[in-house]
Amino acid sequence: MKHKLLYALASAMILVTGASHAQDKKTLAIVVKGLDNPFFEQINLGCQEWMKNNPDSEYECIYTGPASSTDEAGEVQIVDDLLTRGVAAIAISPSNAPAMANRIRQIAPDVPVMTIDADFLEQDRDLRATYLGTDNYLMGVKMAEQAAMLKPDGGSVCLQLGNVAADNINARAQGFRDTAGGEKGIDRLDGQNGWTEIEGCPVFTNDQADLANQQIADTFTANPDLDAFILIGGWAQFAPQAYAQVTDQVMDKLKSKELIIIAGDTLPPQTQAFRDGRSHSQVGQRPFEMGLRGPDVMIQLINGEQVDDPLYTGLDVCNLEDAGFCADN
Repeated sequence: MKHKLLYALASAMILVTGASHAQDKKTLAIVVKGLDNPFFEQINLGCQEWMKNNPDSEYECIYTGPASSTDEAGEVQIVDDLLTRGVAAIAISPSNAPAMANRIRQIAPDVPVMTIDADFLEQDRDLRATYLGTDNYLMGVKMAEQAAMLKPDGGSVCLQLGNVAADNINARAQGFRDTAGGEKGIDRLDGQNGWTEIEGCPVFTNDQADLANQQIADTFTANPDLDAFILIGGWAQFAPQAYAQVTDQVMDKLKSKELIIIAGDTLPPQTQAFRDGRSHSQVGQRPFEMGLRGPDVMIQLINGEQVDDPLYTGLDVCNLEDAGFCADN
């Protein structure tokens, strides 16, 4: 019942969004994992900026998704409804990559389909024209490099992931493990280069900030000698007050670097957490750029133009030696 209600609300938003242009504009749809995640709001802002920059375009950019990032089935249904109703092109950030790909394969839409922010699994990439977003494996590599700078001898580590079937998050985890361990294809760090994943980790947040913070608190309590906690995504930091309360308990360890925290993304509450000493490094994506570029890529696909695959939007790295992007954002 809860999922049905959330889906109904999201569907209503689809109808309202773009209603003013429905009669004379063709729709370029961006569908994200959940409207409750502030990371995706940056994609929305990019979509809106594109609209401001292209007032005379025959196309409009609409942004939607399920109300909750946990509603994987709701996201699939929204994509289904949009394709049935009729869009000029669609960009999808699949929460459950196999489920979304399966539905796209069943529908076999005759309009361009691309992925944004998160991709399909490799075996399903024939279903989309291109991927626009982060090189997620490289993002994991960068996180491991930051950890190695702070803990050159390795140590005990816990990785915090999102949805089990999210291709982008799993690619980051693989990049971290391969780089930290010094070899390809590591399923779990077990002493390679001195790094060992502790029992009970990785933990999966299902993209929920409250759960993410509870997991961190529980991990710190159960593992007082933990050397590193890696937020593969920024979920816990999206709830700054809760994250501050969790990290208050270990601030002495963070200051001494006995315990290090590396986190993904560089949204404003996260860069503030970094400046407050609640993380040692942030490896940030560029979601606004994804939302801004997405409509242009979809139009290129509609026009039959050649588009590179993938299209990477780059990363921003902040650390104690060079705050960079995090210094004043």
